[in-house]
Amino acid sequence: MGFSAEWLGLREPADMAARDATLMAQAAVLAGPDPVVLDLGCGTGSTLRTLGPHLPDNARWHLVDNDPALLERAATEAPGRATVHQLDLRDLEGLPLNGVTLVTASALLDLMPANWIAALATRLADAGVPFYAALSYDGIMTWDPALPRDADITRAFNDHQRGDKGLGPALGPDAAVTATQIFRDAGFDVHTGQSPWRIGPDQAPLHRALVQGIAEAASETGLSVATDWGRSRIAMAGDSRCLIGHHDMLALPPGTA
Repeated sequence: MGFSAEWLGLREPADMAARDATLMAQAAVLAGPDPVVLDLGCGTGSTLRTLGPHLPDNARWHLVDNDPALLERAATEAPGRATVHQLDLRDLEGLPLNGVTLVTASALLDLMPANWIAALATRLADAGVPFYAALSYDGIMTWDPALPRDADITRAFNDHQRGDKGLGPALGPDAAVTATQIFRDAGFDVHTGQSPWRIGPDQAPLHRALVQGIAEAASETGLSVATDWGRSRIAMAGDSRCLIGHHDMLALPPGTA
């Protein structure tokens, strides 16, 4: 499970624009006056760049990823205030939670199986730490103008997203609903919001890369029309729009005032 720095860079502006502003502001408040933020699957540091301006200048970060090249780039975002941890997210017991006031993750939960999310909820409940998870894909894709096979592609892509990403069958488009229930069952007070990507003609490079990835994933499920669909959509990227659904979640641990 991993993503290139190039793809992460392309998607970051759309991610920043999509986040639910109310939940992000609430997460910043929950981090407290002396924030120590643990970011799971940090990539190149997008969450730090997005949430950081809403936090006090003394905020400290623990950045967790399994890709050393991405971690090297992320570490430059907050010199002297960011510690990087090259960790396998299977090892939840190894997370550096001591002193942490907020745990974050972005575009991560849809890659994970339900049992991993349940284990994380238990770990964070025991530690009494709030969790802010943004940009979980929810299975919704709409295109303007539409093409006849759009719905078939969406179904195939969603099936692909439920495949094993290295830790067991992923929740894919079911992640937002399932994670919300898991954290509520663990005693958290959970708040949710929508954070859809809205990609227009001015974001053609992102649009093309997105379509290419969707078409390749759909093709891997055996959908023979996926390649032709991808070619058509890529050719239309400069004159079309799409909406890709995501959800954000903020989970307050038991006992939080």
